[in-house]
Amino acid sequence: MKKKERYEHVINWFETNVPIAVTELRYDNHFHLLIAVILSAQCTDKRVNMITPPLFEAFPTPEVMAEVSVDEIYEYIKSVSYPNNKAKNLLGMAKKLISDFGGKVPDTMEELESIPGVGRKTANVMLSVAFDKPAMAVDTHVFRVSNRIGLTTNSKTPLETERELVKYIPSRLLSIAHHWLILHGRYVCTARSPKCDECGIRQWCQYYMKINGVKSIKKDTTADKD
Repeated sequence: MKKKERYEHVINWFETNVPIAVTELRYDNHFHLLIAVILSAQCTDKRVNMITPPLFEAFPTPEVMAEVSVDEIYEYIKSVSYPNNKAKNLLGMAKKLISDFGGKVPDTMEELESIPGVGRKTANVMLSVAFDKPAMAVDTHVFRVSNRIGLTTNSKTPLETERELVKYIPSRLLSIAHHWLILHGRYVCTARSPKCDECGIRQWCQYYMKINGVKSIKKDTTADKD
């Protein structure tokens, strides 16, 4: 099967079966989304959602956060991964928003990446989720699922994965495709013991073909009956 065909089948399946896919992070404005995404690095969305309600209440705006100490922020986020670094980044982020962007979260890759704690993945999440721009954020789930299915070919870095996905996925679908792949990796195509029997796209998956000793899989009318 050619890669273009695989993309077409996979995208069609997700469009039909998962027409709505959104971030599982909870937030109420762009500033709070940025906080949540920064905290979610190497941490589960579930954990982040547990700690953000009091954090958001204490820091409703960048102006409020910029006036406190790193230690004060740390107390709210100490149960996430790397809380010391993240507390420093959150304070630096708030100050940067005020000094350079009038207290607003910017909507370009270059500007977002200039903010402490914001790398390319976080910037892409903000572009797609907050501003509905065509962007593909590649986290561990997207990276793993893309390689496992065969959407990417031996990509070694998140950037290589991003470039290949952007090349084949229509721009109008990039934002939702990001969530399709994340959620699929989180609940079905898990890192350990992927749930292939529950997977609606297994008939186009290179991994599934390999473990079953199949060189190619044609349309299986039973495969969609999950």
